Amino acid sequence: MGDRMWQQVPIGTRQIVAVFGDHKTSPDSTLVLYEKYGTKWEPQGSWPAHNGKRGWVVDHWENDERSPVGVFTLSDAGGVLDDPGTRLPYTQDENAFISPFYWDEAHWHDFDYVIAIDYNRLRGTRPDDPTRPLGQSKGGGIWLHLDHGDGTLGCVSVPESAMEYLLRRLDPKNKPVIVMGDKAHLRL
Repeated sequence: MGDRMWQQVPIGTRQIVAVFGDHKTSPDSTLVLYEKYGTKWEPQGSWPAHNGKRGWVVDHWENDERSPVGVFTLSDAGGVLDDPGTRLPYTQDENAFISPFYWDEAHWHDFDYVIAIDYNRLRGTRPDDPTRPLGQSKGGGIWLHLDHGDGTLGCVSVPESAMEYLLRRLDPKNKPVIVMGDKAHLRL
């Protein structure tokens, strides 16, 4: 991570979820959880992931099928399934987080577990809260959620084992953030 990205990480952060893709247009990425011990950042796990179908973008817009590049806090979680033991505030609601049935069957369990990425949303609200402080045109509803095998509409998706691990490991006391984007932008 370059200096510009490090400057966006809040003071006191002790957990970083890093998501990076090789290229600006790639929907394939890697997620690594880092935790700070003393002055050293140590990896706690790494998983294959997917991001927006059309890759990454610095200036995200609704329906652009790209994931926003940047550093965002992680403050709220939820899903169709019961809380797996997270320390984040968790909203279980099978009606709010259910995937539309007209979506391909591979997507029906995408939102069994979600962690809201605090891009254009109000922290401390349910992940599905529709409030968009930057306006509707800037998009929103960007989550970490279960992987379905290919690119997303702008979210980051990971295997179920990774979601369960993150939900149990992320701790609000450690001020968790997600740093996400293509490698070139993250090096700035």
